[in-house]
Amino acid sequence: MGHHDTENLTENGAENGTAPGGARETPALRSPSRAVLVLACASQFMVVLDASVVNVALPSLQVELGFDATDLQWVVNGYALALACFLLLGGRLTDLHGRRRALGLGLALFTAASLVGGLATSAGVLVVARVVQGLGAAILVPTTLTVLTTTFPEGPERTRAVATWSAVSLAGGTAGNLVGGLLTQFLSWRGVLLVNVPLGVVALVLAARVLPADHGHRSARRLDLPGAALVTAGLAAITYGITRTHDHGWGDPLTALTLAGGVCALAVFVVTQARFTRTPLVPLHLFRVRAVSVGNVAMLLAGAGLIPMWYFLTLFMQRELHYGPLWTGMGFLPHTLLSMLVGTRVTPRLMRRFSTRHLVVVGAVLAAAGFLWQSRVGSDTGYLWGVLGPAVVISLGGGLLNTPLTTAVTSGVDTSDAGAAAGLMTTTKQIGSALGLAVLVTIGQSSETAVDHGRVFLATAATLVATALVALGLPRRRSSLTLRATRHRERSR
Repeated sequence: MGHHDTENLTENGAENGTAPGGARETPALRSPSRAVLVLACASQFMVVLDASVVNVALPSLQVELGFDATDLQWVVNGYALALACFLLLGGRLTDLHGRRRALGLGLALFTAASLVGGLATSAGVLVVARVVQGLGAAILVPTTLTVLTTTFPEGPERTRAVATWSAVSLAGGTAGNLVGGLLTQFLSWRGVLLVNVPLGVVALVLAARVLPADHGHRSARRLDLPGAALVTAGLAAITYGITRTHDHGWGDPLTALTLAGGVCALAVFVVTQARFTRTPLVPLHLFRVRAVSVGNVAMLLAGAGLIPMWYFLTLFMQRELHYGPLWTGMGFLPHTLLSMLVGTRVTPRLMRRFSTRHLVVVGAVLAAAGFLWQSRVGSDTGYLWGVLGPAVVISLGGGLLNTPLTTAVTSGVDTSDAGAAAGLMTTTKQIGSALGLAVLVTIGQSSETAVDHGRVFLATAATLVATALVALGLPRRRSSLTLRATRHRERSR
């Protein structure tokens, strides 16, 4: 079979509802329902919202539950650590046990933990609840993306679905401070957790009604538990080590030992995945697909540049422009609205005319220009020039690069590996954001209490320029992604 015939076979399979691996999808999956998109996006919104919604409530819950200054950080870090460490496991659970089961498990854990946390009467109970919330979130993030990539066929439908999912993710992160401020001010800190309970129950009912019963891939049903333990320990050590740098610096012996231990655990994980595991947690043949390998490096850099923006812009608006928590949250609305508009309306149309490579490169360069502008802003600058102007440029760039990059990393992957690919991408993004925040805090630290925002935003611009350079290695056309994936699957058989 020649090059042209293979490409036609791959593309026609996608159009006729045949999965890339040759298995025919169910009729429900050939006729994607709007309810599936609503379910996936609502679940993702809750996950991203809860990463930041408690920030404004921290002073209130510290007083009521008796947290000391050191332990208070674990209300935030407990969630973030569990989310980062179990994403790969969550993605593989989706492949092995089916999308409906995985989504139901993630929603049940997340909802139950939200209820326990909202009713907590001690600091320890709240921290444990936040960790369990993070575990549920780690299952939900790759599962919601996998639901979309396996429900909507490659092409405009999937592009629109992924664009909406990406935009909702951004909106959840931005809305966290605003929603947290409103709930804390007019109800109590408990509201920021209890609000998830009715939403989670509705999502569970909707999942049972709209998702078809699937049983995963029975030929690879056994989960790689030793691999899961290794990668979880490695990611936990690295994420915890990065978190320690905020207070103890990079030269702290325990920090260095923790980071080194994490790297060693991940190295052993890679060796075992390659040589000793029949059903690997991360199928290494995925990295032979250029869009996956190059795309994940670009995602790591983009996450390191774009996600810490919320942290530093919050400090900038409160410390330099002297905004209160509620006005700070409202100050992020232009970022949210413009990014959603570009991500859901503009980018999908541009993806029909321009390659993924071009859109990611242009988006990264635009975002870099926005951060360069932001680096020139001082404390005597008003909102229009100091926040809104750079926000327009940054949001245009972020909206242009996010959807094409997410689509590239998850396209052309066999349905049996869709969850693993989604888990890998979201893990890469999460680790990138943690690493970026730690490095940028170090770069911007001008004293024990002050941050040089100009240096931080300049370094962020440089990170996004690096993202653009890496993105030059992405394949030009999406059809070539599918073709390459097909060839690599045939070679591995």
